[in-house]
This record gives sequence, structure tokens and C-alpha cells, in this order.
Amino acid sequence: MLKLYTDTSFLTESNRKQVFPLLFDLWYLKNDNLINCYQLTADIVSCDVVVLPIDYGALLKQPEALNRLLQTAKTHHKPLWIYSAGDYGFTNYIPHSYTFRMGGFKSKLPKNTFVLPAFINDPYDDYLTQDFGVLNKTSAPHIGFVGHAQGGIKKLAKELLSHLKYVIRRKFGFIKADAQAFYPSSIKREKYLSVLSKSPDLETDFILKPQYRAGAQTEALKQASSQTFFNNIYNNAYTFCSRGVGNFSVRFYEVLAVGRIPVLLDTDCQLPLEPQIDWKKHGVILDARSNKPLATQILEFHERLSPDAFKQLQRDNRALWLQQLERIAYFKQIHHMFNKPVEDVSSF
Repeated sequence: MLKLYTDTSFLTESNRKQVFPLLFDLWYLKNDNLINCYQLTADIVSCDVVVLPIDYGALLKQPEALNRLLQTAKTHHKPLWIYSAGDYGFTNYIPHSYTFRMGGFKSKLPKNTFVLPAFINDPYDDYLTQDFGVLNKTSAPHIGFVGHAQGGIKKLAKELLSHLKYVIRRKFGFIKADAQAFYPSSIKREKYLSVLSKSPDLETDFILKPQYRAGAQTEALKQASSQTFFNNIYNNAYTFCSRGVGNFSVRFYEVLAVGRIPVLLDTDCQLPLEPQIDWKKHGVILDARSNKPLATQILEFHERLSPDAFKQLQRDNRALWLQQLERIAYFKQIHHMFNKPVEDVSSF
């Protein structure tokens, strides 16, 4: 059991979207599985961890409350958990702290960073009408994609304008985020998908959209769009995944949840629970800087798998999501990592 101390006055309905994700399940939903692992306490002396209740950037706008929590953790020699929300994330250097975030670049992140998976609902509950099942191995890899991918000058201009807005907002302190170079994600995505679609070694099933969710506005259209998206993942053993505005791919976790094999374009991504999870065993990690063509990298991964291993990998990926990457499961893993002697925790 880990005892957590926080400022519960921030755990309000208006803060639900920016609360530290673990607190969402302890305070709002009161999930039994996590209540068996964590306990909220008002006693700072007996607590194991001090938790900043909401996104760090949002809490900076409440300096008295933030400083009170920081000083409390320092005075009582307690580790501090920080949540950095949003696409970009923010690196802080507060002593004895651990930052939980989605975005960031592996080569630049300090070792006290815990990368969060995208917390999604189970696709088999919400979108897929069929139960989980595995696909047989085919001679050529079948790779799918449904989503926003578009090239052209107009799209480049639109993405550049969006990036400039981010730069200005960051410079003048409207957002607390790490610096990030311009990366036109939809244009890059279209470029790589075009290369893969021309390979004679792959069977591709790509549906490219000019807008996110194809511009769906109504709930019915969003549901239909999501079903098309997840059916494509279900029907193809592999799915191409690449970063968006932030340096992470939500699709990567959606593929694992369906029990299929992600093909992730490596853009200096850090994935959750490394090195506990050997990610190269669960999907294709594409190196765009390699002299080896992307299609060849996929084909070599595919050819290393026997028919039985190919099926087992799909089962393993589904189990990985259920047991370590789904929101409750992820924070149970975090509990196991911190519920150990102090000298072991400090080595993270």
C-alpha cells in the first residue's frame, strides 16, 4: 500500500480533465483495484509520496498552493509526483521528483520521467462487435492505416501556422511546455505511407483522411468513424503508427489494445515502462535514418516470426495492454515499482 498526500481542494468537477490520472480513479471513480494499492491520506508524516493534484502548468497559476506542496515535500523528505499534461509536456528539475507525461524526446528526458501510455477505453467494449481473435500469418505483411495524412503546400502552411502559435504561446508563458522543432506530422505521415504503399513486399490497406476523424461532428458520425478505424486495425496484422503534435502516438496503444502489431516510426520516442518492457519484441520500431528501406525493416520482422509465434505475438500484445498499459493496470505497475525499499526506488 502506498499512501499519497495531496491537496484535495483541487479535486473538483471543474478540474477533472487536468487532474493527475491516478487521482481520477482514487477520488472521482474510487476504483477498487487501485484502492487496494493506494490510499489518500491527510497525514504528511505517514505518507509515502506527495502528489501534485493537477497538471503542473495549471498549478503554476496557483503559486501559493504549489509552493505549499513543494515545501511540505521538502520539509518531510517525501518524493514528489508531478503530472505534465498535454501534447508537449514539460521537463522540471525539482529535486526528488518524478514527472509523469506523454510527450518528450527520449534522448533529452531525465531518468526520473515516467512516460504515460494513452489511456483509452477497450475497443472491444466500445467499437468492435467481434471478440478478440488472432490472424494467421500471410506470406506478405498486411499493414493498415486509417487517419489524418495529407501533403501539399496548403497543408504545410496550416501546420506551420499552428507551430508558430505554439512558439508564441510558449515564449510569452501562456503554456508551460518544452521547446520542440517544427514537425508537420500529417505531411510526414503521408510521405511515409506513400513509400510503403509502393512496396511490392507489403499488402497495404490505407485510408487517408484530410482531417482528424474525417471532420466528423455528430456523435453518430464519430462512432462510425471510430468503427472504421478499429476494424482496419482488427483486419490487418500490422498498423503504421507515427507521432502527432506531441512526440507520441495514441494509435500505437490502440493497436496493442486490439491485439495487433504496431509499426512505430521512431522519432526519438520513449515508451512506457522501459526497460521493464522490451518493446522491440512487441512491434516493429522503424528507423527512418537507416539505409535499410522501411518496407524491408517490416518484412524482416515478419519473416523472423513462425506462424505460431505470429499468433502468439498478437495474444501477447493484447495481454500487454490489459495487464500493463490500460489505466488501472499501468498504475498498479507503478505501485509495484515504488512499493519497495527507498534505495531501489531512487535508482529509477
